[in-house]
Amino acid sequence: MVDLYSLNPQQRLAVETIRGPVLILAGAGTGKTRVITFRIAHMVERGIAPVNILAVTFTNKAAREMKERVGKLVPRGKKKDGKKADGPTISTFHSLCARILREHIEVLGYKKNFVIYDESEQLGAIKKILSHLSAKGETNDPKAILSLIGRFKNGGSQAAVFAEPSVRALAEHVLKRYESALHACNAIDFDDLLLLALRLFVEHPAVLAACREKYRYVMVDEYQDTNAAQFKLVQLLCEEHRNLCVVGDDDQSIYGWRGAEISNLLDLEKFFAEVKVIKLEQNYRSTNTILNAANAVIKNNARRRGKQLWSDNGQGEKIVLEEFESDEIEARTVVEEIEAARLLRRIPWEHQAILFRTNLQARPLEMALRQASIRYHLIGGQSYFDRREVRDFLAYLKMFTNPHDDTSLLRIANVPARGLSNVTMERLLAASQERSCSVFSAMRHTDVQESFQTRTQQSIQEFLEFIERTRAQLTDGSSLQLHAWAEKFLEEADYINDLRRSEKNIETADNRVRNLKDLMADLDSDPALPPAERLQTFLEEVTLDSDREDEKEKTGDAVTLITMHSCKGLEFPHVQVVGLEDGLLPHTRSKVEGTLDEERRLFYVAITRAKLTLRLSYCLGRKKYGQSMPCHPSPFLKELPQELVENASERSKQPIAATSGKSMFAAMRDALGE
Repeated sequence: MVDLYSLNPQQRLAVETIRGPVLILAGAGTGKTRVITFRIAHMVERGIAPVNILAVTFTNKAAREMKERVGKLVPRGKKKDGKKADGPTISTFHSLCARILREHIEVLGYKKNFVIYDESEQLGAIKKILSHLSAKGETNDPKAILSLIGRFKNGGSQAAVFAEPSVRALAEHVLKRYESALHACNAIDFDDLLLLALRLFVEHPAVLAACREKYRYVMVDEYQDTNAAQFKLVQLLCEEHRNLCVVGDDDQSIYGWRGAEISNLLDLEKFFAEVKVIKLEQNYRSTNTILNAANAVIKNNARRRGKQLWSDNGQGEKIVLEEFESDEIEARTVVEEIEAARLLRRIPWEHQAILFRTNLQARPLEMALRQASIRYHLIGGQSYFDRREVRDFLAYLKMFTNPHDDTSLLRIANVPARGLSNVTMERLLAASQERSCSVFSAMRHTDVQESFQTRTQQSIQEFLEFIERTRAQLTDGSSLQLHAWAEKFLEEADYINDLRRSEKNIETADNRVRNLKDLMADLDSDPALPPAERLQTFLEEVTLDSDREDEKEKTGDAVTLITMHSCKGLEFPHVQVVGLEDGLLPHTRSKVEGTLDEERRLFYVAITRAKLTLRLSYCLGRKKYGQSMPCHPSPFLKELPQELVENASERSKQPIAATSGKSMFAAMRDALGE
């Protein structure tokens, strides 16, 4: 028996309303997953066959979690043959469409054993087409073309908004050839799963009728994230029986850039006029201070379904706002506050999260965390130290520090190309193994050099001279500026130009160069040390050893670094949102593209991740290409009610109560093991 009395009144109403169209407006932290699973269990209790229930969500992780929860609430019965009875269908959109296509795709001219191409196979097909279309010497970025083709296929009002006209025209031309090439191989891609299922429904009414007969009760989670194709699929499935329940929150619609249509949720009445709207507004996550701030910000979006989040969790602490001179000071201070909270208030690292708008903002934060020996994991973005250009640069530095470091030397021996092919390096590696020496030592052996053709011999000798010449500069005197030294060897290797050539997107290329410039600016952080020692110290600080990585996996106690786009659905006891500056949030592009409302929703999502405390910060200057550029606070900060916010500098002046002081001292004493 499903215990409906454990639900609040609005949750219970949402669970018990099982016929006709229903929109469950589930605000942040209002227990929507619980409602969905209880609703499925309640339907089964009321006599609806599990096989007639379909629940669709966006990620495999969400689908798995929902299946587990439903499985605990609804034990599966047995058929006459003793096998377990079919349960409800709980899957992603793509899994559902793959299942339907496996059964019916032959009517579209494909065989049932079709293959689904992954990204590498898609890129291979695109490259082949481009090789026939492009003029000699012309280069096009297959990834950019593939990305745009995906947007075309998914439709939506912003399908190609970010693309340059020339790239858009080429992608449109490639699209037809690409589809033909895949069809010839009896292959489809990820986007085709949706589009072919849709085509199946439109062109073959009998297939649609069979699916409608099977899926008589349809639920869709995260409905605000559906695109045009997903909306049409749902509409066709439910057009006759009308038993559609969608769960979502228009205030958390932050994926317009990848085709999500907020209008699918806002305009539901256009297609299901009789829809019943049920609002879930009781939040189980945050304090009322945090919720009132979020409510105040989001109400500035004109086109939305009104809701007012509230909580039984008490008023809580005020939101702290901090201003910093630079992003480096911001990162260092945030890290110091996290460590102080651990020592003085026994708050573990895993209870702390740092949120930011763009991946570039992670660099100073990662540097500060590493320098403080604080474990962290990065979600929703590639670690700064995992980026190709950063790994290449560090490999150069390590090689100049120790040319016998085979891993570093092999990584950059032919980056940029200098006549040392993979085959050449494999032979040199084999020679080093035969002689029980490093690859660098093997390269210096004259008999090893003579085993290669004249041109390759010359390439090896030039590379060795480059290493020796650059290394020698490190011992020339303490006045050497390492950033100037690094710029010189990168220029000599033609690395920066090669990096730019490898990226067809100018903005991406600029970001990669900026990553290097910012890293180079940190090389001289301790000018009192001799250059070689300074370089060694720098490398030690930025290189995490594997033992700490393994420890992080074992303990799980680590600070979370996460982009605002990736934090939706997550929660943390203590949240710090950094870089709240005009141009970052809202992003500069949003003003041109008219997506300011989506940027405000992104801020709302960030605020509502916090359970107990929320700190916000912005910088007056942010480093770009090693130079500090002036910044201004985000206009969204003015939308926060003043009575809910306190300035960090004012807070620090407040006296600490005697009891708090004693507990802090006790906590620090315990932490220090005294």
